[in-house]
Amino acid sequence: MHERGVFQNLMRKIDSVARAEGSSRVTQITVRLGPALRLTPEHFQEHFDWESRGTLAEGAKVRIENWAEDDGDAAAILLESVDLAAPE
Repeated sequence: MHERGVFQNLMRKIDSVARAEGSSRVTQITVRLGPALRLTPEHFQEHFDWESRGTLAEGAKVRIENWAEDDGDAAAILLESVDLAAPE
């Protein structure tokens, strides 16, 4: 499944950001979904929930922003931001 690889890569990026900042938990992510993905926000959430289990991002809120047709790679997921819990 193509989506599985995309989400595993996304989770690696999120984990890398959290660890680099010394955080033990991701509280929210913001993404932009390319219009050519044919991935609804609900479908994205399902994949995120599955792939984030057991990671620093498990339980994080997901915020999805609109991506204009002419805003770059229409078949990509752009990680806009990662909000973290304060380091302990």
